[in-house]
Amino acid sequence: MSEELNQELATEALDTTQTVVEAPKTAHDDFNWNAGKRNAMRYSDQEQKDWEKAYDNTLTSVAESEIVKGRVTAISGGDVVLDINYKSDGLVALSEFRDMAEIKVGDYVEVYVEKQEDLRGQLVLSRRKAKLLRAWESIVDSYNNGTIIKGLVVSKTKGGLIVDCSGLETFLPGSQIDIKPIIDYDQYVGKTMEFKVVKINEVIKNAVVSHKALIESDLAEQREQIISGLEKGQVLEGIVKNITDFGAFMDLGGVDGLLYITDISWGRISHPSEVLELNQKINVVVLDFDENKKRISLGLKQLQPHPWDVLDTTILEGSTVKGKIVNIEDYGAFLEITPGVEGLIHVSEVSWSNQPVNAREFFKLHQEFEAKVVTIDRDERKMSLSLKQLSLDPWSAVEAKFPANSRHTGVVKNLTPYGVFVELEDGIGGMVHISDLSWTKRFSHPSEFVKVGDKIDITILEIDSDNRKLALGHKQLEENPWDTFENVFPVGSYHEATVLRKDDRGAIVQLPYGLEAFAPIKHIKKDDGSNADIEEIITVKVIEFNRDDKRILVSHLRYLEDIRKEADEVVKKEKDVERDTTRKAVKSQQTKIEKTTLGDMAAFAALKVKLEGGSADEADEMEDETTEVEASAPEATPAAAPEAATEATEAPEAAAVAETPEASAEESATEVTEEAPEASAEEPAAEVTEEAAIASQEEE
Repeated sequence: MSEELNQELATEALDTTQTVVEAPKTAHDDFNWNAGKRNAMRYSDQEQKDWEKAYDNTLTSVAESEIVKGRVTAISGGDVVLDINYKSDGLVALSEFRDMAEIKVGDYVEVYVEKQEDLRGQLVLSRRKAKLLRAWESIVDSYNNGTIIKGLVVSKTKGGLIVDCSGLETFLPGSQIDIKPIIDYDQYVGKTMEFKVVKINEVIKNAVVSHKALIESDLAEQREQIISGLEKGQVLEGIVKNITDFGAFMDLGGVDGLLYITDISWGRISHPSEVLELNQKINVVVLDFDENKKRISLGLKQLQPHPWDVLDTTILEGSTVKGKIVNIEDYGAFLEITPGVEGLIHVSEVSWSNQPVNAREFFKLHQEFEAKVVTIDRDERKMSLSLKQLSLDPWSAVEAKFPANSRHTGVVKNLTPYGVFVELEDGIGGMVHISDLSWTKRFSHPSEFVKVGDKIDITILEIDSDNRKLALGHKQLEENPWDTFENVFPVGSYHEATVLRKDDRGAIVQLPYGLEAFAPIKHIKKDDGSNADIEEIITVKVIEFNRDDKRILVSHLRYLEDIRKEADEVVKKEKDVERDTTRKAVKSQQTKIEKTTLGDMAAFAALKVKLEGGSADEADEMEDETTEVEASAPEATPAAAPEAATEATEAPEAAAVAETPEASAEESATEVTEEAPEASAEEPAAEVTEEAAIASQEEE
């Protein structure tokens, strides 16, 4: 449509430049025949450009994402119409003008161009984004140049406050509200305050502001003026600003000073709050200051004279004073007589006893004591005190009250690995060595025998008055049983013992009368090869007895070996006795029996048949044969007859011992008689008979 209008205007401009031939006037001469269909005038190209240029000059160049000023042309319903001198007006919601309650037509406001044309061809504007962008520019300028901005504290949050700076929310930490600590944050909500920006975040468009920085900048000049006029020893008035464990911070009118805890009072205090309170006004003296570091050291106690300078002159060596414990160390405790005047009670001055005193257990803070002044030095401001010197030294009469070898009852005060400390009375005590607790038992620690607080009977072994020491004994209350034990438990004796405890080296066993002995590990093996267990009762043999060292070594293994050896010896002895008895019987029988004859031999043969279970007929036949032999051999050698008789006599005796040896001996005797009838048959027969008897016994 605009192109057709431009063509018509161009045609009209061309027609006006051409020469018009006058024609005769008619009734319609007043009608403009050059006008277009829309009754528009035609312009030349130049005129068209001039008109367009003039029109463009009346409009403002607008770009998206920039802030422009607009004039309120109308307020309709919930919208505000703004003319930003653009080809079309923009609409902004009235809710974005809440901070301008009296907005009216003709007012100028800044808006943010979001879009030149939306889908409907309308201009899109935003006052809220324009405000946020201007606020962020103001915050960045404050951060870079240190300019001051204003903001409204809208709410409280964790650790601080939320501040609205021209529509942009920022964070005000609690430590940046004021130069003094703030406890109640609610008192600042709803207040408009001035701030400096101390930190920004370009990415998330967030900032941290500080009101304290403004106050500090105002106080900087005052601080310079105050510090320039400070002098050591100058007395100033200040307000207790903050109290810590190590001291208090004082506000000296724009300048902070530190009042250290040791400079608050001449006496000892555990915390400054014992003397000072917050917001308390006090006078302090300047002890030192550093102009470069802006540090001022203050003192309060220096406004008063030192207590040692005004200490009572009646306090001398030997006098008695009262006070309370204000400090405890390992070596003793400090007793405060007056604030600022203290004396040391050394652990050696607590009791006359030589038993070590634990200062931290004996003394308690704020506990009151009465002590005697041992030494005092007013120039050095030192004093040593004593508790034990308030009473008489019990060791001065210890030999008369506790003579040697006397018996007493004491209380166990302390246990050590090497002995027991016993207190006989206040200030007097001694030690019972662990070896003097029992004659029969060995203890690895005294706690196995006695406990702290128990009463124990002792005897005085030795007195050392110079070193204040008593040697005590408990086992000496009884006679030394080791003289008797030497007879009861001699080496080689056997006793029943109970295994009390054992380790890799061996076992401790308990013998009769409660006596303990040691058995090496290899000496507690049993028949099955295992070691004896705890509480098991075994029989042991004493293999060593040392009266001087009070040591007994025993062995169960040696006992078992002795039992086996003894059994073997009994068996062997019984065999020897039987062998000797048999020999004596054989010899005795030989001396009683006459020499045998052939008839005797026949009789013995018949007897043998009976012993072997033969019949009566066979025996009778043997007797008949014997008679015949005797009749046919009357002329036998006289010497041979006794020998045969001897052999016949030995044969039945040997048969009574064992059948087989008897037959063997008889056959041997017969062979000897037949082979050597003329020789003496007495000796061979006796030897054969004895050998047969021995063989029979061994076989049994």
